[in-house]
Amino acid sequence: MQLTYIAHSGFLMEGDDFVLVIDYYKESVDKVVSRLLEQSTKKWYVLASHSHPDHFNPEILSWKGKGGEVRFVFSSDIRELVPYPSPHVVFLDPGDGWQDDTVRIKAYGSTDLGVSFLIDAGGKCIFHAGDLNNWHWKEESTPAEWQAAETAYLKELEMIAADVTEVDVAMFPLDPRLGAEYALGAVQFMERIHTRLLVPMHFWERYPKVHAFKPMAEQRGIRYADWTHTGETVEF
Repeated sequence: MQLTYIAHSGFLMEGDDFVLVIDYYKESVDKVVSRLLEQSTKKWYVLASHSHPDHFNPEILSWKGKGGEVRFVFSSDIRELVPYPSPHVVFLDPGDGWQDDTVRIKAYGSTDLGVSFLIDAGGKCIFHAGDLNNWHWKEESTPAEWQAAETAYLKELEMIAADVTEVDVAMFPLDPRLGAEYALGAVQFMERIHTRLLVPMHFWERYPKVHAFKPMAEQRGIRYADWTHTGETVEF
């Protein structure tokens, strides 16, 4: 299976008979999504973890796949942004799931808006965190504030770990805005859930921060997607 970095927290996955897009808000420099929409006759699934404009672009509702109707799976907070009801749009709250004969999707919580996704597709177990993270600015926050943020994150992490002990791929925020401990949430995730391939996201194109995390992942025996540009692809 191929995983392509579109931009920010957006990814495209292509299996033998499906294409899955998550948290698209803008196209990659090489227009990988546009080109594939014009060419591919596979089933298309488009997921959005929440309504923040860096994770959801309403233009995706106009996408048409050559293989038939596109199926949309959205966090329930996006409902008010969908202008008309459609049998091809599903809204999920944490704990909800949806599946067909190709993919199985379960929504978990977030420490910001919306949900995170656990996806079974193409024989792989795939996790996309959305905005789930240990969001704390320890250098700026009071001890009570960052401890509360960490407690909330670890609670969500335990809910996921109760259902899955390992994943083939985890797409997880590495946001440099958090300061010195920007990678703490990712480290805690890897320590709790065995991850074969860790994929950084939500790093605001600050690629040196992405590169700096590679040794931390590899020291734990975890393969790492060390992005250098949008449109880059890894096999898993």
